[in-house]
Amino acid sequence: MKKELGKHGEERAARYLQNKGYKIITRNYYTRYGELDIVCKKKQEIIFVEVKTRKSVSYGTPEEAVTYKKMQKIKKAAMIYLNEGQQAFRGIRFDVITIFIDDMSKEIINHIENAF
Repeated sequence: MKKELGKHGEERAARYLQNKGYKIITRNYYTRYGELDIVCKKKQEIIFVEVKTRKSVSYGTPEEAVTYKKMQKIKKAAMIYLNEGQQAFRGIRFDVITIFIDDMSKEIINHIENAF
């Protein structure tokens, strides 16, 4: 169930980004430090997007799930990605997209640009 919810959230976040003019480069990029959920590009900027999806706040909000330790792992994974040198870019940033699905199955999307 947890993986299905996460996959649904990543699919929804990718569609959201595409509708906002972002070009998805890759998804679920794995490194020894962890996974980059979405890597996309907009205006010569590479954006690394962490996606968190929740149906309940019993264990905290989706935003709270992006801890300092998680941020450090994402940054390390991003450096590995950039060292592969597959994309030309002028800047990088780290965004977080949270998706909260309420009891009525309504999705509330929060896109935090330059989150860390």
